[in-house]
Amino acid sequence: MKQERQYPKVMISRKAERSIKNGHPWIYGEEILNIEGGPIDGGLVDVFAGKAYMGTGFYNSKSKITVRLISRNANDVFDARFWRRRVEYAVHYRKTVMPGSDFTCCRLIHSEADQMPGLTVDRYGGILSAQITCLGMELIKDTVYHALWDVLKENGETVTGIYERNDTAMRIREGLREYKGWYESESFQIPESARTEIIENGVKYLVDVENSQKTGFFLDQKYNRAAVARIAKGKRVLDCFTHTGSFGLNAALGGAEHVTCVDISESAIDMARTNAVRNGLEEKMDFVCEDVFDLLTRLAEQKRSDYDFIILDPPAFTKSSKTVRSAARGYKEINLKAMKLLPRGGYLATCSCSHFMTDELFREILDSAAKDASVSLRQIEARQQAPDHPILWNVPETSYLKFYIFQVV
Repeated sequence: MKQERQYPKVMISRKAERSIKNGHPWIYGEEILNIEGGPIDGGLVDVFAGKAYMGTGFYNSKSKITVRLISRNANDVFDARFWRRRVEYAVHYRKTVMPGSDFTCCRLIHSEADQMPGLTVDRYGGILSAQITCLGMELIKDTVYHALWDVLKENGETVTGIYERNDTAMRIREGLREYKGWYESESFQIPESARTEIIENGVKYLVDVENSQKTGFFLDQKYNRAAVARIAKGKRVLDCFTHTGSFGLNAALGGAEHVTCVDISESAIDMARTNAVRNGLEEKMDFVCEDVFDLLTRLAEQKRSDYDFIILDPPAFTKSSKTVRSAARGYKEINLKAMKLLPRGGYLATCSCSHFMTDELFREILDSAAKDASVSLRQIEARQQAPDHPILWNVPETSYLKFYIFQVV
């Protein structure tokens, strides 16, 4: 280290040392051996393994993840210029991997994958939707938001406002309050509405940043929806867990003969129907408000063969390693029933969006379902989340979406 350290010190175990050397940025409370200098929750601390400097990160005694590293460079100075560089890296990366119109609707900052822990920022045209689940990031958000605003403006992009979707229970575990609303600043405008229209893969959507799930829209499936559209021509499609109808709309625009969208949420079905009208696709689509498990069971009992392309995009059945096995049963059930409903030569698109459901386990589930259905799976594509949701190989938590397209033979 070439500069004198000014932050409190956190001494860590060998387990944590190995994890950091392997590139993981989290240090759990039980991995801390000693603390010197009286750190403040939300402030920065230096992390040491013995006498060796391991990095600097945000400290929070209330969080299970007690330290979240932001740098392993002992010469870094954590001022406004530091955070502007981080924002520049993130924006320039998106301009590279999400070229053209895709950049107008994408994830700009993906938390640890962009070395900005606990910060998610999605772009929907001129509106940015932000969520913070790290106390340290909450305390410096003014600096980061202004940097993001300036960097986008310098790149010729117009931002009309930042809407904060800090209404997640994850904030409670960090000692933060839940709320949502427009970010207020003298430099920032407050738009009249949190609703805006976006265009993705040629499909128009009305996005309600204030009231929709997560930060407004599931951007991570963008190119997976395009993959579905490529093979949907002439197919009779059943889009399960449709939410706002995104997969079904892509299939219809791709030339599907007919698309049926199913979701248990009446409000989701209403939004999907509205999006169909917005795109002039209402004649090719119908909408069913029903539990997908119940629907697939009923169709199977009736021995119906109405569909030759089934899409399964369920919510995360597990958000904990403790519930993975029970979630596995749910994934197997819907996939098994879908495989039984499809004719030989039919198509299945299926996915899991839970980090805890590993790709290896998901593949085992699909293989088991295929055997029980007495079919074989001919893999067409194996995909993950879009590149604006980057995956760091040394941070497994950043890899969560598994997406497969098969022909059932």
